[in-house]
Amino acid sequence: MRLHHLLLVLFFLVLSAGSGFTQGVRNRLSCHRNKGVCVRTRCPRHMRQIGTCHGPPVKCCRKK
Repeated sequence: MRLHHLLLVLFFLVLSAGSGFTQGVRNRLSCHRNKGVCVRTRCPRHMRQIGTCHGPPVKCCRKK
């Protein structure tokens, strides 16, 4: 029975941790709200992509 409780807690942790990365950054305003910048090329080394700004060619990047 304890194992079920532990698995349930782990399941909720995974869901809550993943929700921050699936907010759907798809425009310039939401990119800036998430502390990101829009770039037309690949994200620099010290940044990671968190979404797009105006479609696939323009990426929203944030510091790691």
